Amino acid sequence: MPGVPGADRSLARPRRRLVAAVAAVAALVAVGAVSLIDLRPPAPRPADAAPGEFSADRAFRNVEVIAARPHPAGSAANDEVRSHVEQVLRGLGLETEVQDAVAPKAGQLSGAAGGATLARVRNVVARLPGTDPTGRVFLVAHYDSVQSGPGGNDDAAGTSAILEVARALAAGPRPRNDIVFVLTDAEEACLCGASGFAAGHPLAADGGVVLNLEARGSAGPVIMFETSPRNAKLVDVFARAAPHPVGTSFAVEIYRALPNDTDFTAFMGHGFVGLNSAYIDGGAIYHTPLDTAAALDRASLQQHGDNALGMAREFGRIDLTDLTAGGDNTYFPVPGGLVRYPGQLTLPLALLALAAVVALGWSARRRGRADGRRLAAGLGLSLVPIVAAPLAAQAFWALITTIRPGYAELLDPYRPTSYRLAVLALAAAVVFAWYALSRRRIGPAALAVGGLAWLALLGVVLAVLVPGGAYLASLPALVGALAGLVALGTRIDGPWPVVAVTAGGAVAVVILLPTVVLLFPALGMAMGGVAALVTVLLGLAVLPVVDLLHPQAGGQRGLVALRARRLGALPALAAAVAAVVCAGVGVRVDRFDATHPAPTHLMYALDAGAGSARWLTDETDPQPWTSRYVDGPASVADFPALGDHAFRGGPAEPVDLPAPKVEILADSSAGGERTLRVRVTPQRPVRLASLHVDARTIVEYAVVNGRRVPGGRATDGRPWGFGVVFHAPPPEGIEITLVMGAHDDLRLRAMDASDGLAELPGFRPRPPDVGIVGSHSSEMLAVARTYPV
Repeated sequence: MPGVPGADRSLARPRRRLVAAVAAVAALVAVGAVSLIDLRPPAPRPADAAPGEFSADRAFRNVEVIAARPHPAGSAANDEVRSHVEQVLRGLGLETEVQDAVAPKAGQLSGAAGGATLARVRNVVARLPGTDPTGRVFLVAHYDSVQSGPGGNDDAAGTSAILEVARALAAGPRPRNDIVFVLTDAEEACLCGASGFAAGHPLAADGGVVLNLEARGSAGPVIMFETSPRNAKLVDVFARAAPHPVGTSFAVEIYRALPNDTDFTAFMGHGFVGLNSAYIDGGAIYHTPLDTAAALDRASLQQHGDNALGMAREFGRIDLTDLTAGGDNTYFPVPGGLVRYPGQLTLPLALLALAAVVALGWSARRRGRADGRRLAAGLGLSLVPIVAAPLAAQAFWALITTIRPGYAELLDPYRPTSYRLAVLALAAAVVFAWYALSRRRIGPAALAVGGLAWLALLGVVLAVLVPGGAYLASLPALVGALAGLVALGTRIDGPWPVVAVTAGGAVAVVILLPTVVLLFPALGMAMGGVAALVTVLLGLAVLPVVDLLHPQAGGQRGLVALRARRLGALPALAAAVAAVVCAGVGVRVDRFDATHPAPTHLMYALDAGAGSARWLTDETDPQPWTSRYVDGPASVADFPALGDHAFRGGPAEPVDLPAPKVEILADSSAGGERTLRVRVTPQRPVRLASLHVDARTIVEYAVVNGRRVPGGRATDGRPWGFGVVFHAPPPEGIEITLVMGAHDDLRLRAMDASDGLAELPGFRPRPPDVGIVGSHSSEMLAVARTYPV
């Protein structure tokens, strides 16, 4: 491509190239280090901290009590935890009560067809009255755990943080607004505790501000990852009141796209506003027996409490009557705080960034740094790393999971750092190799413009489709283009072009590097391609600095040119070697052992009427231990409460266990409608019970322990249709009234489920390096029976 002298194709051509390169890279590394250090949780405060401060060590004493053993909703252990929580709150002099209710989860499906999920919940509620309330502030966490683990982080950490916040608030002056502490039940089962409080408790009647505290791991910064709509004022309070604010509007967009819910979901469904926060690193122990108090990082607990206490005081002070007056904010963390601006600026900034990149391209052409053909080629070729790096990252993880099949059952490896660094190095290798191969022929300026153009275009797309994430592309593109214009406006061999492009790169590092780091625990290594994509965007934004690592562009011939190309290949080679080394270290270090066991899933399903039983697993490719029990795909259509998951199964020895008892209390028909009232009573200690009708039956509605729920029918050819799944059933059983179309030969399918397989014939205890996956059906023992009516 003739037309532009090779030596003049750069945005910067310093006289002392090596010195400029070292200085620019050192500056970007320093900025990145400061950005990452700022994300770290604060040091935990000791138990003798001032009464008005949050102390992680004080809170940890409650964690140890709450997470002493698994305590799912309805269990005796859960009763003990509830009693402890209630005692602590009463001891602070707060108005405390236990809300005992039957609560549904709206819209929940119960397996084979439309159905209802409910639970008996006992929420602990305490109030610190305000002096002149304009509304209420609700601090929310759930005190129940999954059946497979003690919940040291999920959510003993949140519950204990709220107890310590309550202590600090009670020790100080009373707030203006009411502060209500809500420790919910049955979150793990169905979010039913939060639903029951939001829909039925008098203190919730007028809504308010919810601050929900969660955890999906064991360490890392506490991220404010979800907000209610029209969040501008809420985010402003978070930015000024939380001592350690970490949150991004992009995280809100990601979370909305994931199939996850917390108690915050139930509150938002009833018109509350607020913020949802959690720490999420260390996800390998999530919902497993390893989620103990000892696994909790007290620094994360300190950040949880500091932020909750700061926001409780600020929301307790301000007028709460008009918190949704503005729109949504765009926001992201920077060292020392949170940048935020109105969401209305998202599209204008994206268009401005695109215009600035166009201006940079025009200026580069006008000043002879690139011609039209090179600019077009730079734009086209810049798409290569955007596509190649994420694909390479996904291929890399597919290879690693082939070596370590157990990773498929984990949110993240136990020790993921080496793997994360490998993905970063792999993405860097792709960018460096692409740049080295393209630079000589296309030119540094054209490639820099092309890279920024893709950032700007992506920013416009995100501004339209995912506005909370547009800043990730628009701001680096805008600042990078302005920096390029400054560089073009000064002497190419002077210091100011280097200063300008380094400053533009520093802004990209501040915005994009924390995002890369936060994406890994948020999405897990299975979606490492997303982090690789953002890494490539960062690489494209700092291309003028990357160019300084290469010999001066163009003008070389013969051996000089060959030596220049070899030097230019060094960054790519170094990154590729780093990727291989990090991957090797990961495979070597992160082995399954007694401390980090391979996760497995197994359950037992007994048809008490047919006298048959089977082992079941939801492992797609069963691991060696699980393979002893299962031998192929298995249908669970006759256990409709298990849902529509794909299971593998194998024969099991039937045991003499009673199915739930079904009693007909009343049965009447009138006007083509049949009303059947039954009681389902488990005959053994269980954590859930269910009742389904046969697929022919259309249920108009049902009443479950006094709660009316919508009806439904089967639509997919399965044998069982509408059903009710009830968590934490009371000892006296569940009374269900079904109002349905009248017909004969009605059949009902009842099932209940307990936990623990150790006493079953044929079960062999897991060896030390084999563990239990974090699943709501792990170790489940289900017993079902069909009852003709």
